Amino acid sequence: MLKKSLSLAIIVIMAWSCQPAEEQETAREVKTYPIEAFMTNISIGAAGFSPDGSKVLVTSDKSGIINAYELTLESQEISPITQSDSTSVRAVSYFPEDERIMLAMDDNGNEIFHLFVRETDGTVTELTTNPQARASFQGWSYDGSKGFFTYTNRDPRFADLYAMDVATLEYEMIYQNDEGYFLGGLSRDEEYLALIRPVTTSETELFLLHRPTGEMTEISTEMGSYSPAYFHPNEPALYYLTNAGAEYQRLMKYDYETDTHSDVAERDWDIAGAFMSREGTYEALVVNADGRSVVEMTHVSTGEKVELPDDAGSSIGNIRISRDESQMTFMYGNSAAPFDLYHMPLPDGESTKLFETLNEAIAEEDLVQATVVRYPSFDELKIPAIYYKPHQASAEDPVPALVWVHGGPGGQSRQGYFGLIQYLVNKGYAILAVNNRGSSGYGNTFFEMDNQRHGEEDLQDCVYGKKWLAQQPYIDSSRIGIIGGSYGGFMVMAALTREPEVFDVGVDIFGVTNWLRTLKSIPPWWEAQKEALYDEMGNPYEDSVRLYEISPLFHADQITKPTMVLQGAQDPRVLQAESDEIVAAIEANGVPVEYVLFPDEGHGFVKEENQIEGYGKIGEFLDTYLKGKKVMPEEQ
Repeated sequence: MLKKSLSLAIIVIMAWSCQPAEEQETAREVKTYPIEAFMTNISIGAAGFSPDGSKVLVTSDKSGIINAYELTLESQEISPITQSDSTSVRAVSYFPEDERIMLAMDDNGNEIFHLFVRETDGTVTELTTNPQARASFQGWSYDGSKGFFTYTNRDPRFADLYAMDVATLEYEMIYQNDEGYFLGGLSRDEEYLALIRPVTTSETELFLLHRPTGEMTEISTEMGSYSPAYFHPNEPALYYLTNAGAEYQRLMKYDYETDTHSDVAERDWDIAGAFMSREGTYEALVVNADGRSVVEMTHVSTGEKVELPDDAGSSIGNIRISRDESQMTFMYGNSAAPFDLYHMPLPDGESTKLFETLNEAIAEEDLVQATVVRYPSFDELKIPAIYYKPHQASAEDPVPALVWVHGGPGGQSRQGYFGLIQYLVNKGYAILAVNNRGSSGYGNTFFEMDNQRHGEEDLQDCVYGKKWLAQQPYIDSSRIGIIGGSYGGFMVMAALTREPEVFDVGVDIFGVTNWLRTLKSIPPWWEAQKEALYDEMGNPYEDSVRLYEISPLFHADQITKPTMVLQGAQDPRVLQAESDEIVAAIEANGVPVEYVLFPDEGHGFVKEENQIEGYGKIGEFLDTYLKGKKVMPEEQ
């Protein structure tokens, strides 16, 4: 949520129209699948190679609960390391020289993560034991003798940096974070530490601390967003990402011996990430190209590209290169195919699929590949969106539709797989996932357009998304709803209160309904970015009138359309009270409202049984109140 600066004209020129033909393919019937089929797809993510390179450590929900597993490369067999049947356990890393494993676990979604060490005999030791303190592993020293992690043990607001002795597991603080910086990595010699200070959601300051002397150098020489990418393993240089003076984020280099900055790479989209392998043999850029991740990986000494799959609409993510740089894993998928895990020998081996995640009961041809569209909003600004058209849609048999709003503020709907979306599209709902003004990925100007104007022009972008849907001949214009989670849930309730006649139903997934409460009750570990969030949304102590006006709870008497609300009781970002109160207010209106509350979930539902129940109920709700909606004479 950190970026945003230039002119509307630039965005209008750059946001060219790329709408699909109205009928890209002949309508056809597809097999429809129950929610269980989509929710029993297996998610998986690699956490690195074993020291001997024979196994890959992964996190997966294969059991229905997120747990840690080992995947043996030769046999491709996957074996559980943890077998939690309640809270999620995430694999972090093998130790550098042995097969001990670092694990992370919170309490059913409360986001207070603790670190654990699994010994080779299977016993597990909790490393960070303060129940109210949050820890995050940061990596290993180059020589493998130490591990680094941040920990809010001293002050729940600020993450200090600790070094852990690999042999004894004893640790000590090596940087006391009194100023509330975000920590951005250590140099290979451990002398330099990158530090980030959020100023606003579109401006950050980047510093380089020389630990032996305490000397601090500011890298952010002009206004913009800055974030460290990596320290070069063989040069005295910090590589960093910035959009200062430009629309899009580029990669730059700061040489701290000569105190000089130089450009490294620039693209027509944001360079969202960059990294270099342990010895500096490979470097990679990750480009956010119109909502998908395009990876450009090269062999540094020759400049030759490492050939990676790059089908249209597909993305690569979660790249892990072994410490000896002989092999790598990555995830690959698209909107119609969940991310599968691949393995590839380096430098020029053939990639092999290690693990397929799509439920074998689902035929991939029954799923829908999203397309990118752009439609004009009220002021002719072109709004990018990710569009899913059901195979069965036709002018003769028009389908209902949903405007989908992402989280944030400042998030982005992307060309990736989401089981709930595919479930609804498979049931015959068209979905337009809007990237309203204020979304990331489309330049600074676009990103800044909603600052302290939330629920206003950005809401109109959603309203005009509905109008675009209604113009498609295969969409039933009398059956169009709105759905979203987190900030998107706020937008759902904003639509139902500020534009009560536009959408036919609303589905709010843990959305903010009272900004005054939410902004006053942010988790303590958000302290470093609190002022930036206040700059984006408004200060609840100074801008209370405006925040009251945009909070749906205080206008809930305007809600006239059937509404569904889903919430996790452990959510530290959007408290359960937000959903409790809006549901009670809708009930007082005599309007149909359904409430699904999970006591063991946080900000996002990760347990398979809860996903099946919650998302299945969304389908039932929409079938009743949207697909089954009767057209009244005055609506014709």
